[in-house]
Amino acid sequence: MIEPVPLLPPAEDRLTRYGRLRDRILLDPDWGRMLRWFAPLVVTALAAVLRLVNLGHPHHLAFDETYYVKDAWSLWLLGYEGTWGENANEAFITLQELPLSDAGSFVVHPPLGKWLIALGMALGGPDNTVGWRLATALLGTATVLLVYLVARRLTGSIVVASVAGTLLAIDGLSIVMSRTALLDGPLTFFLMLGALFILYDRDRTIPILERPDPDGPDPMWGRVLWRRPWLIAAGVALGAACAVKWSGLYALAAFGLYVVVTDALARRRAGVVLWPTAAAFTQGPVSFVLLIVPAAATYLVSWTGWLVTAGGYARQSDPNPLIALWNYHRAILDFHVGLTRGHPYASPAWEWPFLLRPTAVWVGSDPGPCGVDHCIAVISTIPNPLIWYASVAAAVYLLYRLVRAWITRRPVGGPALTFPLVGLAATYVPWLMFPERTIFQFYTVAMAPFLVIALAVVLRQIAGRRQDPLHRRQAGERTVLIFLAVVVLVSAFYYPVWTGVSVPYDFWLLHNWLPGWV
Repeated sequence: MIEPVPLLPPAEDRLTRYGRLRDRILLDPDWGRMLRWFAPLVVTALAAVLRLVNLGHPHHLAFDETYYVKDAWSLWLLGYEGTWGENANEAFITLQELPLSDAGSFVVHPPLGKWLIALGMALGGPDNTVGWRLATALLGTATVLLVYLVARRLTGSIVVASVAGTLLAIDGLSIVMSRTALLDGPLTFFLMLGALFILYDRDRTIPILERPDPDGPDPMWGRVLWRRPWLIAAGVALGAACAVKWSGLYALAAFGLYVVVTDALARRRAGVVLWPTAAAFTQGPVSFVLLIVPAAATYLVSWTGWLVTAGGYARQSDPNPLIALWNYHRAILDFHVGLTRGHPYASPAWEWPFLLRPTAVWVGSDPGPCGVDHCIAVISTIPNPLIWYASVAAAVYLLYRLVRAWITRRPVGGPALTFPLVGLAATYVPWLMFPERTIFQFYTVAMAPFLVIALAVVLRQIAGRRQDPLHRRQAGERTVLIFLAVVVLVSAFYYPVWTGVSVPYDFWLLHNWLPGWV
């Protein structure tokens, strides 16, 4: 006798409580539309509050603000970086006569990031500490929104995008670098803007390359696409990143390679015979023009103030201003190559995943009352330790998935599993090639967006898929919710150390989990 096959319970009975709530909201036209707007607004508003409240504290030049704030004001007044005399830091705080001369000063970073800082200073004056940091705070807030948009584009999930954006919004490294007038925050903004435009170009271009074209070119080569406006926009954004710090060049190269590889794979799926050659030697030069030429033009435009004035460093080294600019760049390159001076907060790149040596951006000399005799006020670039270590583990897992797929010749699993690795390759791997250089852990602020996206993607896998057994999804969702709740509590615990709040000395010691954090 053949036993009847047991019927599966209705789909709604196989969902967890979270799953039923999610479907009820997203499948409702009105609620779904509202959530698509409401989620990014809430995440961005949270980031804005954590970055803008009490932005003027401390009323001192913190860490390398001593370079960039003064250079920014010099750009605003002269069009180039002038030379500052003695006691310039104190003059900025008290608004005494600023000891600025029009003699060109040798600076080793392009001017765009400092021009952005100067815009904030122009609103409040050179002694207004909110003005010093306004641009980096606004760009840091916008970076959180970009992380949401990139994650949403990669996964198609409002929930995953909201988790990724929230993780960056409440992470200490991103908060500190958004509240300090350094260049790494603006660099990160333009890197993420370029990454978003690369994804827009991918989503627009890949379907065209995969679609058969009976009237098109020989199937041996496939199509050549010139109309790629998002690739041009990515070139402008990544060129702006290079115009903030030269490390933006790594991202420009990495995302350019990503464009060529994704083009090649799309041609293979379309049946193009010579798909690698076509992507590299027919579409490749076109993509190079569309990406690199706008990037180079954007970078050159950022030097306009130096080019149209006569007092900048090395400006008179040649009658041709472009050759003079080339001479200046050779001097900058020589400086970076030879930068091996010791620093108490230096941290080589191999240490970064282990978080061995964060940077104390500011330590208050007079922190004020905190309820006990011994108080301290510190601003440290310690990220949320749970977010950091979990994100590093997630990135390692994604790398394992990629290698396993390559060995077994199975599908990788989509751009959500590969794109964060491209961003990490651009923002981390190049620094490993310079073990002797004086570099700092806070450079990882450019890595942080890709790390939290990787973590959000892995958390979705831990939560379980719709077709998984009910008990599996219940356990996975509870694990993820508990983890996220603990992450929020840890961020609340560390927030005083990220914003320079005066706290008891013993309370501050509780935050130093490793010897190098002191």
